[in-house]
Amino acid sequence: MARPTTEPYPAEVVSVRSVVDRVGPTLLHAVQLPDPCPAVADVVIAEPGASAQLAAGDLVLGVATGDPDAAVELIDHSAAAGAAAVLLKPPVARKPQVRRAAKAAGIALIEVRAATAWAQLVWLLRTVLDAAAEEPESLEGDPGSGDLFRLADAVAAVVDAPVTIEDTNSRVLAYSARQDITDPARVSTIMGRRIPDDVLAKFRSRGVFRELSRGRQTIFVPAQRDGTLPRLIVPIRMGGELLGSMWAVVRGPVSDERAAAFADTAPVVALHLLRRRAHADAQRRASAELLRAVLEGKAGPRAAIAELELTDEPHRVVVVDTPGDDEGLRLALMERMSLGIGRRPIATELGGLLYTVVPDGADWPSLADASRGAPRVAAGSAVKIGELPRSRAEAEETLSLLRAGVIEGPSGSFDGLWTALALHRTATAASAAGVAGLGPLEQLREYDRINRTDYVETLYEWLRHPGDPRSAAQALRIHPNTFRYRMRRVLELVPLDLDDPDVRLALLVQLVAVRWS
Repeated sequence: MARPTTEPYPAEVVSVRSVVDRVGPTLLHAVQLPDPCPAVADVVIAEPGASAQLAAGDLVLGVATGDPDAAVELIDHSAAAGAAAVLLKPPVARKPQVRRAAKAAGIALIEVRAATAWAQLVWLLRTVLDAAAEEPESLEGDPGSGDLFRLADAVAAVVDAPVTIEDTNSRVLAYSARQDITDPARVSTIMGRRIPDDVLAKFRSRGVFRELSRGRQTIFVPAQRDGTLPRLIVPIRMGGELLGSMWAVVRGPVSDERAAAFADTAPVVALHLLRRRAHADAQRRASAELLRAVLEGKAGPRAAIAELELTDEPHRVVVVDTPGDDEGLRLALMERMSLGIGRRPIATELGGLLYTVVPDGADWPSLADASRGAPRVAAGSAVKIGELPRSRAEAEETLSLLRAGVIEGPSGSFDGLWTALALHRTATAASAAGVAGLGPLEQLREYDRINRTDYVETLYEWLRHPGDPRSAAQALRIHPNTFRYRMRRVLELVPLDLDDPDVRLALLVQLVAVRWS
């Protein structure tokens, strides 16, 4: 066994679950976590043929553990020494006998993504444990944001040019203080904290983002006619996933040695981005759990205002129905709902639906056009924070009408569709009471079924447009004379006194029950 650190970490600093959360799902997945979750003290690499020197709280990295039998032996030995977790790569980590051994031994079993370099993982784990030793385990604040700016300065010194560090959506995460080489594109990028759309289109037309996705080590973009200076771009990857990119503003072609040195900084930046992402994911999960509690009425308005940073102004609950089982679409919508709607929006999932809470007046209908698939979006009425469970119920009722096709279009709000909701509730109650089966209406419905006529529909439009046969005919898309003929046939087939207002009202209730339930 080899320890990559010379000083052991304090045993109480951080739990295995927190390590997994901080590193994030890009690299680590918890296959088995005992309860209570053990604390982590150190990182140890399990080397083949080396004598076992483990201590309580160790994270044991099975670097050379390539078969299930060796993995079981390592787990048993680690558990006997009081180690906190064993980290293995697939497919060994998910083998049934390996999982059973970890569960029986009461030790955490963590799967490391196959493409992850063990050296990078060791460095990242050390970073997490170092940070945990200096700060509380709660993930408040943004860890590493200052480090990322300092890292941008260091990278700028390596490439000898100003640098920006950007995520996969071209948002600027950090930039170097050095500004001796610049152009309007860099200035607007830093000022707006993202590459402007017109500049983005120019780089996209040159195939820059296509080359980034292909895994090129460096990409050089020559100067452009509008005065945009050359760029040297390096993708930031970890475990085969593109996390972002670094952009250096250069005067011209860069030597191979300096370009290689620039590219060599990418793994270090990747580790910082992973830590940043893990922190954001942890915050998002905590907010999602609290929002679920608020929507279910298990948490009060004080928690929502204080911890979710909601104001005391009226808010709406918005529910999004994503089509099918497209996990990628669901994640994209969660990201959109968490960042783009309202003052401080949050999102959560309940029963296969996505929920968010937004201030009254926020542009929530735009979620219906957020991506492919045009998901249905419904909103409850604007209420006080303490009444969010009611707004949730209203949003769900509105969504049920959108799903049933009763309401046309991809979105709707409870207070904007009150007529449809009133008719639907009336129809539901009338159907439960068997109202549609009373009187002669069932006889007319049976005649339509046998003869494939539309007399029930004709009667419904006559009642909706009293004294206006032209409007009723237009609703049925027939000629007014055809409409008058159908109504004569209706009165020949069933005994109805349509001059009696109570008869008209009863028939309308019955027809609403037939059409809307």
